Amino acid sequence: MKNRSLHVTAHTLAAGLLGLAAMGAFAGEAAAQSAQKPAPAKPAAAAPAAAQQPEPVPGTQWFKVCSKQGDNEICNTQYTLIADTRQLITAVNLIDVKGKVNQKVVQAVVPTGRVIPAGVQLQIDTGKPQTMNYSVCFPDRCIAEAQLTDAMVAAMKKGNAITVTSINFQRQPNPIKITLAGMGKAYDGAAVQQSDLAKRQQELNDALKKQADARRKKFEDAQAQAKAGAADAPAAAAQ
Repeated sequence: MKNRSLHVTAHTLAAGLLGLAAMGAFAGEAAAQSAQKPAPAKPAAAAPAAAQQPEPVPGTQWFKVCSKQGDNEICNTQYTLIADTRQLITAVNLIDVKGKVNQKVVQAVVPTGRVIPAGVQLQIDTGKPQTMNYSVCFPDRCIAEAQLTDAMVAAMKKGNAITVTSINFQRQPNPIKITLAGMGKAYDGAAVQQSDLAKRQQELNDALKKQADARRKKFEDAQAQAKAGAADAPAAAAQ
């Protein structure tokens, strides 16, 4: 029984990673860009903290991808929230394995630097939170998973939002809310074709670049204002 459980988990994790391929590509591109660019000059004064916080990219939707792995077909209905810095904020995977193995799994994907024994909580609207144990961590993300029940799927289809809460390294809860709009349609509908997936990835890439550019301009404007304020201070004191 133990070996079968490990076998199933390996398959479900592989399916869960299907939806994170785009995220990994974005992260790799971001790392390459960072390596090519010189470090920015230290500002004369600290910019407002709000300007430095990563923001989620708008327009993210639920969608389903399917893959044939051995004697099993694995479908993953997923929602991945990425910051304009191209870093993972959180993701939810609803995985359905059919074939030689039949199993449904829900996964929550969160950044590293989490308190592992605390697990991850999923809460649909104001319902009772469900705690999921971590199953594996990679250098850039950790995955918690549990059995996906029909009752949970039904609740998600009727719900408005699902909150994913992990505990960060400062032992503070980090709740992230994900919309459930479109979840039912994606879950019951056909899987996204490869051509559509490539188009979706390009659209997300464009949105990431646009929002990152806007965020960078906001930060540069804040730096300029801080420098101007520092330059005006001696003149005001002399008067």
